[in-house]
Amino acid sequence: MDWNLMLAIGIAAAGYFIGDGLKNFKNPTANSLDSLEDDEHELIKESHVHYFMGISKEDAKALFQEHPDVPHIIINSNVYYPKGRLRKWLLGFGQVISFVLKPGASVKVG
Repeated sequence: MDWNLMLAIGIAAAGYFIGDGLKNFKNPTANSLDSLEDDEHELIKESHVHYFMGISKEDAKALFQEHPDVPHIIINSNVYYPKGRLRKWLLGFGQVISFVLKPGASVKVG
């Protein structure tokens, strides 16, 4: 293959990647279509939801028994949790807990 052709292909590829990187130069926090993750409708299996929440499997079971309002879907007797709705529910749940604890109150763990 001709070295000039390889050099031209390399320069064209470099120009493409540099141009793509400069698309959001003035707005670095904007999401591009490539990096946009739409996990709003992604479902999490019941057996994996504790990983998403960062707690043990037993704690997840106890939480769901104590709070039956956790958003979930049952398909063919399998329980799935919509990732986006579960995230919103957990954020709201955290706000309720912080609201109950008054500022300056101490919590004893142990």
